[in-house]
Amino acid sequence: MHIFHVPGMNCGGCLRAVTRAVQALDPQAKIEADLEARTVKVVSRQSEAALLDALSNGGYPAQPLAHPAS
Repeated sequence: MHIFHVPGMNCGGCLRAVTRAVQALDPQAKIEADLEARTVKVVSRQSEAALLDALSNGGYPAQPLAHPAS
């Protein structure tokens, strides 16, 4: 799982755009978002770098967050 902070994501439309950007790269990706915290959890086989590029290209630059301890 990859966790990202997406500072520009603050509404449902933003969430849909973020979801489209990730699923354009990986249609099977599972996405869970917290609009208040502006975070997105992505379960995908794609690399973190590829997901960051997809988000940035979709207009929502993001930063990776530390992964929680397992």
